[in-house]
Amino acid sequence: MRQELRIAGFGGQGVISMGILIAVAVGKYEGKPVAQTQSYGPEARGGACKTEVVISDTEIDYIEALQPDVLIAMSQPALDKYITDVDHEKCIIIIDDSLVDLVPESLKNVYRIPATRIAEEKFGTGVVANVVMFGAFAQLSGMVLTDSCMKSLKDNMQPKFLDMNYNAFNAGYHCAEQLH
Repeated sequence: MRQELRIAGFGGQGVISMGILIAVAVGKYEGKPVAQTQSYGPEARGGACKTEVVISDTEIDYIEALQPDVLIAMSQPALDKYITDVDHEKCIIIIDDSLVDLVPESLKNVYRIPATRIAEEKFGTGVVANVVMFGAFAQLSGMVLTDSCMKSLKDNMQPKFLDMNYNAFNAGYHCAEQLH
């Protein structure tokens, strides 16, 4: 079965990093075929940014998301731009409601995670907002195992920041758990 994920926001939010964390978790630790692509605007920080992850049980013949099963929007412009590509009845929409205010009422599966607010209040920095969303994604989507996510964090984070990232993941996971 093919599953598609799109994560979008602006440069500097860790959008690409989150896609890589998910791809490593699923590909390396769950042994599934996975493809991760990314694109961003010409600005170093603050420009449009997205990553897509395709997960399958069989060989992946097309590496981009055609109709995402999950959309993670880390900014209002990201939601506005990519909401047209999703099935409003079926797609799981996870938004950072610290930064996204306007959500179309036609969307049926919207989960509001205050990722940036959690990151700033619990960890003193917005830098881990993407990892908070990674935890929420793991809980809400069922696309990846928690243990695989923790191993991916260990592979991809500097050791001195690992505990903070584990805690940020767990904060997002538990926030989503309360919504589910």
